[in-house]
Amino acid sequence: MTLSPARVPGTGVRRLTATLYGYAFLDDFVLLYPVYALLFRDTGLTVWQISSLFALWSLTGVLLEIPSGAWADGASRRVLLWFGPLLTAAGFALWVLTPSYWSFALGFVLWGAKGALSSGALEALVYEELDRLGAADRYAPAMGRARAAGLVGVMAAMGLAGPVFAAGGYPAVGLASVLVCLLAAVTASRFPEHRTAPTAAVVRPSTDEPSAEEPSTDEPLADGPSTDKPSADEPGDGWARTLRAGLAEARSNRSVRGALLLVPAVTAVWGALDEYTPLLVRDTGVPEGAVPQLLLLVWAAATVGGLLADVGQRLGTGGLAGLLAGSALALAAGAVARTPAGIALVAMAFGGFQLASVLADARLQQRIEGTGRATLTSVAGVGTDLTTVAVYGGYAVIGSTAAHGTVFALFAVPYLVTALILATRRTPARTARTADTSAPTAPG
Repeated sequence: MTLSPARVPGTGVRRLTATLYGYAFLDDFVLLYPVYALLFRDTGLTVWQISSLFALWSLTGVLLEIPSGAWADGASRRVLLWFGPLLTAAGFALWVLTPSYWSFALGFVLWGAKGALSSGALEALVYEELDRLGAADRYAPAMGRARAAGLVGVMAAMGLAGPVFAAGGYPAVGLASVLVCLLAAVTASRFPEHRTAPTAAVVRPSTDEPSAEEPSTDEPLADGPSTDKPSADEPGDGWARTLRAGLAEARSNRSVRGALLLVPAVTAVWGALDEYTPLLVRDTGVPEGAVPQLLLLVWAAATVGGLLADVGQRLGTGGLAGLLAGSALALAAGAVARTPAGIALVAMAFGGFQLASVLADARLQQRIEGTGRATLTSVAGVGTDLTTVAVYGGYAVIGSTAAHGTVFALFAVPYLVTALILATRRTPARTARTADTSAPTAPG
């Protein structure tokens, strides 16, 4: 039976999103997550050594983020998504087979490289495949559900890590984590990819709405990752060309620059604060056994925030500003309350920030018109990573003399500033294909 033209895009969208959700779930369904800090301590590492491992992890991602994004623009993005989980599988195997500081360090380098390979490549692949099917408007809902699937994976890993650890200790938890990484690699190989390597930089004025062009007539890349081929150019030349193409669009397009700044402004602070939520919850005075339950409330709210992307994408710039301001006020009020009810407000704030993060990413993807989509997404990722490190440093300084609730409330201020910039820089709607003037030069 021959599928009608209307059914073919629908089938393609379902295949793409099903693969995306499965990949996102498996990517975070790692049973080592809740216990790897315990593994480090039980191996005899000091707090300084553990902190140095986290720094090495972050540094690896920062150094490789933009080069890997340019690589993803010049080669097969699906291959990078397939190869990344294999790196983490090797790292996790090292951790449990030969636990030592240097094994942990090498594992974090591999993990950081995996994160750099997938960051930018995943967003670019999903957006361009949806755009090819005339469904670019589904990008924000799809990525919101993907983030929700990842959070469900984290919560599932937290629930299963205890029983698996009790049954087989670190080797059992490590084996389960390696197997999940291998499953993630297999899932990545099922991503559809219809694209050819770029031959020249294309920089056009961006629009607020993604184009709904007819599906590309390019020959699709083969389903298996082993048959994907990069550009026919020399590898170094192709990498440099795609890097220049992406950066050129950022320099020439004010709308893209604003969207690039908005991503870290929205994503970094709450992402860093998440690491300190157990300390904030414990300061409310609840028993130690109740801390995980309240943390689960925060994770659940963030999951709901991702699922609301379908509704949230209807918000304009003013609506996004209101979302950020309301979430910031909820974060500050909930944090200074130092009560379980206050944690519910913090959870609501995290749900709002999760939604805003998805919308900020969607705004960036909609404004990119050239060939450097993965490169520019990686530039935003570097901005997020660097801002996150700055938040860690700021938290360490302020938190040494102030309560955790006070620190959380202070970090609500950047969101209020971002909301104010978005609200005051709004401009009237423009006609189609006119250069975008709605995005400010500051975050937006």
